[in-house]
Formats: sequence, structure tokens, C-alpha cells
Amino acid sequence: MYRFFFPVTLLVLTLIGAPAWALSNRPAGPPQAAVASAHPLATQAGLDVLAAGGNAFDAAVAVSAALAVVEPYGSGLGGGGFWLLHRAYDGKQVMVDGRERAPLAAHADLYLDGAGAVIDGASINGPRAAGIPGEPAALAHIAQHYGRLPLAVSLAPAIALARDGFEVDAHYRRWVGFRAEVLAKQAAAARQFLVDGAPPPLGHRLRQADLADTLQALAAAGRDGFYAGPVAEKLVAGVRAGGGIWTLRDLAEYQVVEREPVVVRYRDWTVTSAALPSSGGVLLAQMLNMLAAVDLAALSPPARSHLLTEVMRRAYRDRAEYLGDPDFVAMPLERLLSPTYAQRQLATISPTHATPSESLAGLAADRPGTAADPYGSGAPSGVQEGRNTTHFSVLDEEGNRVAATLSINYPFGACYVPPGTGVLLNDEMDDFVAKPGVPNAYGLVGAAANAIAPGKRPLSSMSPTFVEGPQGVALLGTPGGSRIISMVLLAMLDMAAGYTDPAHWVARGRFHHQYLPDRLQYEPGALSPRTVAALRSMGHQLDPLSTGYGNMQAVFWDRRSGKVSAASDPRGIGAARVQSVSSP
Repeated sequence: MYRFFFPVTLLVLTLIGAPAWALSNRPAGPPQAAVASAHPLATQAGLDVLAAGGNAFDAAVAVSAALAVVEPYGSGLGGGGFWLLHRAYDGKQVMVDGRERAPLAAHADLYLDGAGAVIDGASINGPRAAGIPGEPAALAHIAQHYGRLPLAVSLAPAIALARDGFEVDAHYRRWVGFRAEVLAKQAAAARQFLVDGAPPPLGHRLRQADLADTLQALAAAGRDGFYAGPVAEKLVAGVRAGGGIWTLRDLAEYQVVEREPVVVRYRDWTVTSAALPSSGGVLLAQMLNMLAAVDLAALSPPARSHLLTEVMRRAYRDRAEYLGDPDFVAMPLERLLSPTYAQRQLATISPTHATPSESLAGLAADRPGTAADPYGSGAPSGVQEGRNTTHFSVLDEEGNRVAATLSINYPFGACYVPPGTGVLLNDEMDDFVAKPGVPNAYGLVGAAANAIAPGKRPLSSMSPTFVEGPQGVALLGTPGGSRIISMVLLAMLDMAAGYTDPAHWVARGRFHHQYLPDRLQYEPGALSPRTVAALRSMGHQLDPLSTGYGNMQAVFWDRRSGKVSAASDPRGIGAARVQSVSSP
């Protein structure tokens, strides 16, 4: 049996603002600023904007836009994301939802053939797979309502990178090679990302003049520079020429939404994470509620790994069955987030036996799921999985902070660029349920709550997160598709166990279970041979992965020592820098 802490207080909040102890005891700002992102050029863009007098929100705009230029396989103006903000002077915390929306002409059967079967690749490749982008609107919104610099200043580094170019590295070549066949099918995409139909050579300077012009239009006119006028007309014309269903009305009606983050108390830590339509905050709250009563330190490594796997299984099961866009779907959130529900879920976990996912009521009885590996045998050799999204964390010297996770979904999104825009389109429509019980590109299944509907936002796993306690405050997140939430959970548990060096969180071994397929995945070295053998004896079906996954970017402000530290995942090519920033 598990050893429990008593008495136990479990609390889930969905409030804007900092915890009461932080508001009443607000410390001075950190001695230094920090930026951690998945690309050194994006990190430098953020630091440059801070040095120009910007705050963390201005820096977030700069980093987001720079990543759109230098990391086109992960995010971009043609995609979206979630920006979790904390404003130091009043403690306001808010999630800026820049998630893509389904076009108004979309419908539940969009990707089904006449026989009701899912059309292979229809929600992955080409403009019909693209939702209406949210990133440009989010950048304009953050600059207007939270930044202190003009949007033109914050976007200047990205405009320069697009116009002057950046040198192609080995990582870019591997991912563009993975998608080169699809990119080569459209002239504009091939011209922008390939050289003579093939991956550019190392050191090739990749210039994107059309993207620079689109960024310049956004800088000059704000939101209307993208969603109206010449850029919008080119976007719609290009999408429709390729068989897509966008209209000018789709662009004109797109709006970001400010949402209250999900907040959960775990031991001495307050965890603030993404709100729906990201499933991240809800699942983290569910899993932490289940774990709050358990003395994890008293468990052996096999028992601990078993418990965490079963907790993941149950939370992901609820994701598949219940969660969707809160503006469209009524969900039993009060029940899912209640301490009573967590205790009941925990009581169903055997300390000695795995729970077959098919034994849990709901979708498992209908479809067992497939595709344990989102990239299958087509993954480029030597490339860590879960890099086709991006995350960054920013802290400034006032104590403002941003954790943001952005995406275009599959590597290089839909592999389609509306001519004259430089905007690589997302394929986030694959994050909807094309058909209940049928897995998407990441093996995730879902039900009617996440079905396609006009103007609806697809369910996401992106989980930008703050973790705050008496010791200090952490900013973290990662790409990784369906594995994002479990990665953030493992990092937070390490933090709660006393590991306050972000270098530990970003490098630790990872394992993951998502309910369906009923497989426990783990990185090389993440589980010891003894733990692997014990888990197999309990009935777990294990999938050892050949490479690591994720690309976590983290910052920690230790309030006790005053030290600020930052770390970039060693699996990636990112950069984390801490430095003093002089105001002009």
C-alpha cells in the first residue's frame, strides 16, 4: 500500500493573480534578467529588447517573432500558442490564448471520405489542414496591453533575421529533410526553405524576404497588418488556391482570449499553468491532486515509476473523454478537479499491478489506438523527438515573467506558404478529433468534446507553467506533443523534492503514458534495468525509445539567495542566459 501524508489539504483554484502569501509578502525584483529559448538567436533577440528598455512582455514578443524566423519547423506567424504572463506590480496572472481557430467553413466530417473513414494525411498536409493563425494577434495584444515598447521595436530583431538571413545548422537540415518531399510540392514553400528542391547545405544563409515584409506590416499596423489589408488578401488567396477554406471573414473575426490560468497547490508550491483549450493545467492539477497524499520519497524507484504511470494514465483518459474548447463545450471540471475525485482515482491504482487501459470505461473499449511514436519510422536519424513546437521562458529585473509554448503542430506545419507572405501555415486542425476514437499524429484519441466545429479551437497539450513557493519561482515548459504534460509534471516533482537547479529539470530522464496507446514510453537511461524489469512484471507494456524527446527551457529565481539561474535542454540547440540589463 502507499504511505500517505495526514492531514492532507488539496486545493485547486482557477483564479487570476498570485497566491495570497506572495501578495502580502512581495519581495523586491530579481537582481538579473533571464531568457531561455530553443534557439540562441531568439534568446539574443529577447535580451536585446530588454536592453533597449523593454520588459519581459516586450522580450516575449521579440523571442516569439525571432523563433518564427529561425525555427520554422516549430512555430511561426502561421501558427499559435499560449503565453502565460505574471505582472509584478499587481500580481496579475493571465494566459493569453493565441490558439488557432477552425475556419468558419469547417465541419465535423471535414477529413472523412464518403464511407466515413479518415482520409490519410488530409489534416496534416496542405492549406486545408490549417487553422486560422493566432500568433500575430497575440503578439500585438501583448505589446499593446503589457509591453512598454512599440511593436516595431520588439519585432525589429525578427525582421532583421528574416531579411538578412541566418545560417542553416545540422538541426534545421535534418528536420527540413524529413519534410522536404512535401515542401517541394509547393513552389513558395520550396523556394523559402529548400535549395533546388533539397535541404540547404550547412552554413547556407536562409533569407525570407516575404516573411520580413509580413513582419514589417505587423510592426507598422499592429493586428490589422496581418488580419486585414494586403497581407490578409494574399493569405486567403493562397490558401484557397491550394484547396483550403479560409475567408477574409475568418481573419477579420479572429481574436485572442485572455483566460484565467489553472492554479493548484502542491505541498509548499503553487503551480500556475495553462487553461483550456490547453489540457495542460487541468491534467497537471489532476495528477498533482492524486499525488499530494502520497509520500513519493518513501517509494522505491519501481514503485514510484509505477504510480506516476498510473496517475498519467487516468488523467490522459479524462483528457480524451471530456476536454475541449471551453467556449464550445460544457465539461465536468468541478468534478475532475475536486479532491474527492482525485482520492477516488488514486484508490483504483493497485500498488503491484498495471491497470489495462481497456479496463477504464470510455474510448478504450472502442478503439485501442495506434502509433506509439508520432513520427514512426520516418523520424530523421539523430533528431530528438518532440521538437516540432517550441517553448521559452523570460524573467525581467522587475519580476515580470512569461512562459510561452508556441506551435505549428507537425514539423514545418502544413508545408504550405501562401505566395507573397512568407507565412508557413500550421496543421493544427489535426489536433481536433477527425473521428471519435481514431488517433491523431501523436497517438491521442478523443471524443465529441474535441470534434471540429466552425470557429472552435482544438484541444492542446502545451503547458507553459509557473511554480512558486517560499524558495523561489520557476518558469518552465517544453515542446513534445502529447508528452508535454508528463515532462512538466516530472520537472515539478523534482523541484518539490528539493532540486532547485533548472539544469537538473531540463536534463532529467523522461517517461510517459497517455492512456492510449497502452504503452509506457521512456528515454534511454530514464529507467534503470531493475525498474524496467519490475514494471514489466507488474504488467506494463514498455516502449524504450531510441532517442530523447522534449526541449525544456527553464528559469529559476531563488528568492532566498537572490540568485537567478536558467537552463536550456541539452537535447536541443537552445541558449539560456542570465544577465544584468541596464535601462537606457
